[in-house]
Amino acid sequence: LAPIVLAMVGVGVAVWQLREIRERHTLIRAGVMLAICLGGGSLATAFVRLPVSMDAVRQSLADAAFLSLGGLLCAGIILFILPLLERAFDITTGLTLIELRDPKHPLLRELQQRAPGTYNHSLNVAAISEAAADAIGADSLLTYVGCLYHDVGKMTKPEYFVENQGGGPNKHDRLSPAMSLLVIVGHVKDGLEMAKQHALPRAIEHFIEAHHGTTLVEFFYRRAVEQAKGDGGDSIPEELAYRYPGPKPRSREVAIAMLADAVESATRTLHEPTPSRIDALVRTLANKRLMDGQFDDCDLTLKQLQAIVESVSKSVSAIYHGRIAYPGGGSAAKKKTTAPGVAPTDAAAAPPAETRAA
Repeated sequence: LAPIVLAMVGVGVAVWQLREIRERHTLIRAGVMLAICLGGGSLATAFVRLPVSMDAVRQSLADAAFLSLGGLLCAGIILFILPLLERAFDITTGLTLIELRDPKHPLLRELQQRAPGTYNHSLNVAAISEAAADAIGADSLLTYVGCLYHDVGKMTKPEYFVENQGGGPNKHDRLSPAMSLLVIVGHVKDGLEMAKQHALPRAIEHFIEAHHGTTLVEFFYRRAVEQAKGDGGDSIPEELAYRYPGPKPRSREVAIAMLADAVESATRTLHEPTPSRIDALVRTLANKRLMDGQFDDCDLTLKQLQAIVESVSKSVSAIYHGRIAYPGGGSAAKKKTTAPGVAPTDAAAAPPAETRAA
């Protein structure tokens, strides 16, 4: 019975200490606690079972030292083989996520250099999504890291995405809607290929492939319909042909990223991003995704969605708050208040969220 009790104590201590592994010293601390509990438990059971004698005391101390050493050794072995265990069982620990969060990661460095606008967008989405994940008890670290990498595929053709154009000409003006669709949707496939080349965990790959789900690329679909009507053709493009291939989000974390991605992009088109307008925009996009069935494959409840909407609205309002036009500021004082670093934009003329977030 005593060995079984000690084994249960050891497992309990390990589970208690290793609920989340974000730092290496977490494993070291777990090893120390395991050693103390196993050694102490061994001595306690020995004093209850064995007769009081010098031989029994020496044997009990030796057993306690052996079990304590075993606890420390287990922590060392786990620390050494943890990367192999993650790959073998498709597990992503906080330790790996912390490493992927580093801005010096090769893929993130490349994104900064080749598509700085996309990188800035990803940082904003990550901050917004992290707060929303905390609001419903989801994995905030996984959400943050997944959002950092969700748009890495845009590096292949950064100039075709509005956040990297810097106010220059839009290359889509010279393309047909069908060709523009291929470029926009292609960033998902390109991102998955880059993720595999850099051996990103499967959990991060899901953010790349599912952050648009099967949503409609609405801007280019409308343009295709208008062109078909203008040419007098009878064949109107099918809506299904202008949707992302999916899959839909299979976790709450990716669902949060989907909403935050769309909201962050759409907010940039608002003429005056006041808190009330931002809140209305967030609720509209959340309801649109819900009615479109984008959250059907994840365990997201309506109550949690409401909490996400409130968190996203609050975070986006903090990022894109208005500025006061100071008197005597010349022409600058006559401009409309806008989000910091965002040029005044006519929301009616700007591309919708589906295009800007693509």
